[in-house]
Amino acid sequence: MTPVEIPGSKSITARALFLAAAAEGTTVLRKPLVSDDTEGFAAGLTGLGYRVERGPDSWRIEGSPAGPPATKAQVYCRDGATTARFLPVLAAAGHGSFRFDASAQMRRRPLGPLTEALRTLDVSLHHEGAEGHHPLRVEANGVRGGRLVLDAGESSQYLTALLLLGPLTAEGLRITVTRLVSAPYVEITLAMMRAFGVQVGREHTAEGVVFTVPPGGYTATEWTVEPDASTASYFFAAAALTGREVTVPGLGAGALQGDLRFTEVLARMGAEVEVGADATTVRGSGRLSGLTVAMRDISDTMPTLAALAPFASGPVRIEDVHNTRVKECDRLEACAQNLRRLGIEARTGEDWLEIHPGTPRPAEITTYGDHRIVMSFAVTALRAPGISFDDPGCVRKTFPGFHEAFGRLSHRWEAAGA
Repeated sequence: MTPVEIPGSKSITARALFLAAAAEGTTVLRKPLVSDDTEGFAAGLTGLGYRVERGPDSWRIEGSPAGPPATKAQVYCRDGATTARFLPVLAAAGHGSFRFDASAQMRRRPLGPLTEALRTLDVSLHHEGAEGHHPLRVEANGVRGGRLVLDAGESSQYLTALLLLGPLTAEGLRITVTRLVSAPYVEITLAMMRAFGVQVGREHTAEGVVFTVPPGGYTATEWTVEPDASTASYFFAAAALTGREVTVPGLGAGALQGDLRFTEVLARMGAEVEVGADATTVRGSGRLSGLTVAMRDISDTMPTLAALAPFASGPVRIEDVHNTRVKECDRLEACAQNLRRLGIEARTGEDWLEIHPGTPRPAEITTYGDHRIVMSFAVTALRAPGISFDDPGCVRKTFPGFHEAFGRLSHRWEAAGA
């Protein structure tokens, strides 16, 4: 067995920080992810006046149920989508003037459906540049609540942000969702809200799925962050590709993250997968089969599969991943273009990517500043010497020590003679 320690989930850490800030009392967050994104989120909370104490293995956050303790703040959200989308919503629950800005990369990413929903709730806000994008100013005076209709077909983070807001409103929220992508991330949100004392109702109607969020606030708790399943996908893929074995402790049958389902894709390709109570193991079989797979619910792992695909025995077609075009970069085109640089045939459509088997040649991968492009094509490099990256350091967004950890795994396999 080759155990690999994966850092904490970015998605869970971000939600826990919001919930802790909004809760009555002090929350202890154990094993949080420490990366540029989560440190940016914590710094944003500090800028809004929250007290955040960061230790080596746990963070303590003193909640403020009435909204940010500060009445005026300027928050820089860096590259973090959760920071850029969640913190303005948290600020809206308070009272004061709050300005949010972000990196050039994050400024390009859409925010419009979320800010339109806030306007429906009579939140006063203004996009200072392009409509629907950062920078954004929120003139907060609390949120009464009410009903709204949301299209979350572009990002589930819009829905998560509003669900998290619901208990901080005076009357609660009733959200009708007409389209939804990456649904498992919403399940993470609902499970964590329950842990902080809030039960969200859900019903299916002719108009869409209706979420009913009661008012009343949150209660502080202790929360341990499980390893990041999206990050684990690179290590699982490495085992499948090389015919070796990887075990990730802390990610088992009870894991909250839907991206663990990437192992089901690997199993369809021929890998052996064991999901235990508190760990998951992937063993490569020495052969990978082609397949067609819809990845709408696990789209963050689409680049992992794309980078693995050239080594399959037949074509790999990835479908229903239109939302990957509005991530840190257009990931569909980024994957296709990089595969072509490696001499691999790749075609794209509006929401699909098809990759044909081949032998990758040496080339420099254009990362577009996207951490997932780097980590995915690091898998390809295990079987394709000569691959390099124009910006290998952008992994600091979610896993600053990725290259070292990936290198250690390769060395352990070599030392074991597997």
